[in-house]
Amino acid sequence: MAETVTIARPYALAVFRLAREKRELAEWSNRLQRLVLIATDPEMSSVIGNPRFSAGQVADLFVSLSGETEGRELTAFIGLLAENERFDVLPEISEIFEQLKNEDEGVKDALITSAFPLEDAQLPPLMKQLEDHFGCRLQPRVEVDPSLIGGVMVAVGDRILDASVRGKLDAMATALKN
Repeated sequence: MAETVTIARPYALAVFRLAREKRELAEWSNRLQRLVLIATDPEMSSVIGNPRFSAGQVADLFVSLSGETEGRELTAFIGLLAENERFDVLPEISEIFEQLKNEDEGVKDALITSAFPLEDAQLPPLMKQLEDHFGCRLQPRVEVDPSLIGGVMVAVGDRILDASVRGKLDAMATALKN
């Protein structure tokens, strides 16, 4: 894993710099996500590693599947990945790009763990409260953990906000022991 991140970082940085310079961060985010879907498709995986296909043929196939045959930068990026046989690190490239994009836009990832699935109507007011609490824009990722009993636990970077029933019971137990 560490090796793939090390390989992916220069590609992600180059794409990020290009996207920021051209003010196309959202577009490149979508492009990279599409390329990840293409690269991780089982049928495409068999083409990528097949010695019968040249790097140029694989790149042309990627470009045609991406749906953007006019993008010179995208075509060059795909060609570079094909030539260096780096399609396998596309998920890491996309992930690093998203981190750089979020950092540039002042957005942090928030892992929201809830005892029950959150309904669509519950997330916007919760996000407003969390953004006020943490003092930044947040990109939520919601997970369900029934062991919380009720409430939510939120992790933003190294900061944790525990508003779960389990957290309150643990705090009460600690207080009673002291």
